[in-house]
Amino acid sequence: MFKSLHHIAIICSDYQRSKHFYVDLLGFKVIREVYREERDSFKLDLSLNGQYMIELFSFPSPPKRVGYPEAAGLRHLAFEVESIEETIQELNKKGIETEEVRMDPFTQKAFTFFKDPDGLPLELYQS
Repeated sequence: MFKSLHHIAIICSDYQRSKHFYVDLLGFKVIREVYREERDSFKLDLSLNGQYMIELFSFPSPPKRVGYPEAAGLRHLAFEVESIEETIQELNKKGIETEEVRMDPFTQKAFTFFKDPDGLPLELYQS
């Protein structure tokens, strides 16, 4: 039925701050950026390694996230990395704090979390 995951949509509270985070700090590439005047909203399409991945939206006064991270709905986004330690060092150099590294009890793979500017949990998962 499904071929693959097409994209993930994220609504941010501060468009410029989130654009800077995902593009300048995390390294996503801008595919297209559109301002939708009728909605007073930006839509930013982002890719990672040539694959369309994230739609970043701004809307006037979006409601806050209900809980962290155990609210119903999307819990977190996970990014596969070659070296969790190298990725943590790179993020920390850019001022992005990460949690302690943990071990997945089922796969024995290392993982940790960090947050986007709105507190959305983002996971690093070592391949």
